[in-house]
Amino acid sequence: MTNNLMADDWVPSACTLPTVEQPLRRAEFDDLFANDVLAVDQTAPEAVRFELRAEPEVVARAADLAARETGCCSFFTFDLTITDGRATLVVSAAPEHAPVLGALAARAHAKAGAPR
Repeated sequence: MTNNLMADDWVPSACTLPTVEQPLRRAEFDDLFANDVLAVDQTAPEAVRFELRAEPEVVARAADLAARETGCCSFFTFDLTITDGRATLVVSAAPEHAPVLGALAARAHAKAGAPR
């Protein structure tokens, strides 16, 4: 992969998920973005905040996906917060992975149709 990540190709070269499995994982994120993300906010170059539908099955699916993603992309940090009837997932990484987060945010915007 190049450093110029596109919204449709945000998987970084540091990812250890087998290449054959990457489209499946990408599809899982796309499904989450399309069906369960209410808003996307790139709060910093190193952080993206996703507002999720605050339903138990959505939160459980997001948590499962985040846990599995840290197995292959250990540079990501996922912070899932459920409070006051709202659910948010913040994905962050070190500055050298900011382009990955930017591409992830762009893909989420495209799939969720969330305003930028």
